[in-house]
Amino acid sequence: MKIITGHVVDGTIVVEGEPLEEGATVTVLAREDDESFQLSARDEADLLLAINQADHGDVVEGDELLRQLANPE
Repeated sequence: MKIITGHVVDGTIVVEGEPLEEGATVTVLAREDDESFQLSARDEADLLLAINQADHGDVVEGDELLRQLANPE
């Protein structure tokens, strides 16, 4: 998983840094003009760790999560 910044130029998304592989699947989050999205270095590291864990199947099913939240130990 990579987090890449880019801009739209003539209707095409142009990313900064290394180009993505041809055919790569991407998710685009576009902020509104009055919105911002910033993470601290720690939050970004935590997010990337969580994404990596999910990619490797290290997840908790929704029902189990709700049980854990209802009955904290």
